[in-house]
Amino acid sequence: MSDPASGPTLTVKPNGPVLGPGPLTLVDPTGKSHVTAAGKMIALCRCGQSAVKPYCDGAHSRTGFQASDAAPPR
Repeated sequence: MSDPASGPTLTVKPNGPVLGPGPLTLVDPTGKSHVTAAGKMIALCRCGQSAVKPYCDGAHSRTGFQASDAAPPR
């Protein structure tokens, strides 16, 4: 879910990717913008094994990635 006042909400899945709803703009290291349309979900890799980084391709399931700690306060 997204709250226009606070921006998009990103959800960290236990042992999986970070999910975020569109509309969302991802800027890659070259400065190129990649826009995710409204109503479409984006999944970002956390395991580092995806063949399509920064996007998730499900590699976390194949590699046994484990990470379900809660985010520390900021």
